[in-house]
Amino acid sequence: MPELTKLERFEQIVMPHTNAAYNLARWLMRNEQDAEDAVQEAFLRAFRFFDGFQGVDGRAWLLAIVRNTCRSWFHRTAKEAPAEIDEVTLSCPAPNAEARMLRQADIDDVRGCIEELPAEYRDTIVLREMEEMSYKEIAEVLSAPIGTVMSRLARARARLQDCLMLKVKGTRA
Repeated sequence: MPELTKLERFEQIVMPHTNAAYNLARWLMRNEQDAEDAVQEAFLRAFRFFDGFQGVDGRAWLLAIVRNTCRSWFHRTAKEAPAEIDEVTLSCPAPNAEARMLRQADIDDVRGCIEELPAEYRDTIVLREMEEMSYKEIAEVLSAPIGTVMSRLARARARLQDCLMLKVKGTRA
């Protein structure tokens, strides 16, 4: 069996994680176009340094590159991320207009609370809850000990819960 080229190995190991890369970039960049640009730049970086990749699963490796690319972009441009993020599509539509409006309000509340999190908490919660990564994988992406990941996740969840409770209380008042 012939040995795979660098491009073929890259396509097998890294390319399947394109959606995860874009999802993380969109949350970090808070702008669809900037996220697309960041992912493209991250894939170029990943391919350039692919010879140094030693693992089998490229997901954590790629997401670390995406995260670093987004951080570099903000540092380079000295910009604050925009406050808006595109609509999240859900697989099960609400049965009527009122239920759809309530569901959208809930989605907007969660999105708003996630956006209010400090960057290190937002990174951690997105990787765990949306990308369903293990603590070990998140630790790889963040270049942090697992204990740090666990504490950031606990703090992020607590802040999300507090934020959502305030939003619920605000609608009942």
